[in-house]
Amino acid sequence: MLSRGIISPFRTSISFPTTSCKYSISDQDLESRGLFLRRTISDLNFDHLNSVFVAVGFPRRDPEKIKLALEHTDSMLWVEYKKTQKPVAFARATGDGVFNAIIWDVVVDPSFQGIGLGKAVMERLIEDLLEKGICNIALYSEPRVLGFYRPLGFVADPDGIRGMVFSRKQKKKK
Repeated sequence: MLSRGIISPFRTSISFPTTSCKYSISDQDLESRGLFLRRTISDLNFDHLNSVFVAVGFPRRDPEKIKLALEHTDSMLWVEYKKTQKPVAFARATGDGVFNAIIWDVVVDPSFQGIGLGKAVMERLIEDLLEKGICNIALYSEPRVLGFYRPLGFVADPDGIRGMVFSRKQKKKK
């Protein structure tokens, strides 16, 4: 199958066996395919991560600002493809460390989409947060991918709560 002009063996050829683990894909299943879970920024190349962000439609970011943001991140997971030593999936959460967390930057390289890496990263990130006792977990999502998050337990506007975003109005030039 073609993905942005590149033939991807991952779109159609990988199927993960059903295992009796708490995740949809076990760590062993990932490793057997050359995919390794990472939880720290050591060995994470910020330019390579930025390439994944751009590939999924996020704006290009300053690598130094990415590094700074990740140094202030409470929980993160990324998947490294051993063959290229590059990140192919990523998600992170920030918060107060006690009650609340917000999940940010959930991305999967388009060449690796459709094989369960997004779900694998999210399952583990949610588990990390719940193990810390954090049970108010929020995320921002584009409407086109809401269906991905619902099976993971996310609902839109629970209890009628409406999110708001601060926006500084630009003064109109005359």
